[in-house]
Amino acid sequence: MTTTRPTWAYTLPAALLLMAPFDILASLAMDIYLPVVPAMPAILNTTPSIIQLTLSLYMVMLGVGQVIFGPISDRIGRRPILLAGGVISIVASLGAAWSSTATAFVAFRLLQAVGASAALVATFATVRDVYANRPEGVVIYGLFSSMLAFVPAFGPIAGAVIGEVFGWRAIFVTLAALTLPALLNAGFRWHETRPLDEAKTCRSVLPIFASLDFWVYTVGFSAGMGTFFVFFSTAPLVLIGRAKYSEIEFSLAFATVAFVMMVTTRFAKSFVARWGIAGCVARGMALLVCGAVLLGIGELFGSPSFPTFILPMWVIAVGIVFTVSVTANGALAQFNDVVGSAVAFYFCIQSLIISIVGTLAVTLLNGDTAWPVICYATTMAVLVSAGLALLRMLDVPAKGLPVA
Repeated sequence: MTTTRPTWAYTLPAALLLMAPFDILASLAMDIYLPVVPAMPAILNTTPSIIQLTLSLYMVMLGVGQVIFGPISDRIGRRPILLAGGVISIVASLGAAWSSTATAFVAFRLLQAVGASAALVATFATVRDVYANRPEGVVIYGLFSSMLAFVPAFGPIAGAVIGEVFGWRAIFVTLAALTLPALLNAGFRWHETRPLDEAKTCRSVLPIFASLDFWVYTVGFSAGMGTFFVFFSTAPLVLIGRAKYSEIEFSLAFATVAFVMMVTTRFAKSFVARWGIAGCVARGMALLVCGAVLLGIGELFGSPSFPTFILPMWVIAVGIVFTVSVTANGALAQFNDVVGSAVAFYFCIQSLIISIVGTLAVTLLNGDTAWPVICYATTMAVLVSAGLALLRMLDVPAKGLPVA
């Protein structure tokens, strides 16, 4: 069946300028807040576990919201979902900035995640609408990966500086200020890209859940980015709490891990060409385990420091990039006719896995040690490796175009 698509006549740089801010801001809303996390319980007169919820529940809502907005975007279009998400994000950021109680702060953080989830669904559905099977799509996914690797490097440093100079509330005002020009640009220039016949056809989403590729590669993404989530959930407690780093020293140390991810992303296209999707994920899982072993050695025989905590994370960071650069294609390639829904379920499931399993690792183990990272990375890597072995055994090929 031929699908009629609206015209999207922007050059690649113009399209990136239009789309990339929403992808970046969804991540920045998490990372820029990290340096002030240890101080927030005293500021809001609450417990550290409640503040930890603002990280975990953000991830949960980021996923759950996409399940709602994905199918809606397939019916009413990408543009209204994107604009609504931008407005919600601005309102929630300003609300968080002026919160005086923990309850209000948590509520606005949840609303912030709702807005981010809407924007992410619209952005990635638009990429699939316009650039499916086009070489520009490879470039866009590669640049998105590079940008998202840069955000964890820049975000905590920016948050530490803003918090130190202007106070923690200014961090959330900054998020609102950054979202506003992106929203205005989209309001004038983001044209609808949903295929014109898509709203007329009600397609089942059941094949998504019946696909072994979808599950293996979605869990693969959860293994990689979930390890990073557990790392940045524990890093402030380990480096600021135990190693006595200042907020700036913490941010700089944290940034080196993101910098390794960013550099590795530069070579991701060659990795995919050489090893394929399954090969990249398999090597990513091996590196996660290697990094976890190094963290375990440092935890058992040393004290928290750059060599024992950060350097092993460099190994894990390379494994994360090997993995997350290809899992979207492995999971989503079969579902071009239900793009919004497929993207939504992909992000929802991995967000739920990361937030629930990652939070359990931090909560049940010592959150001021490397053990949550060690256990999460090892367990998830073994699970994904078993899934890849099952795919090979059943001779189910990894489908989809390589991404940079």
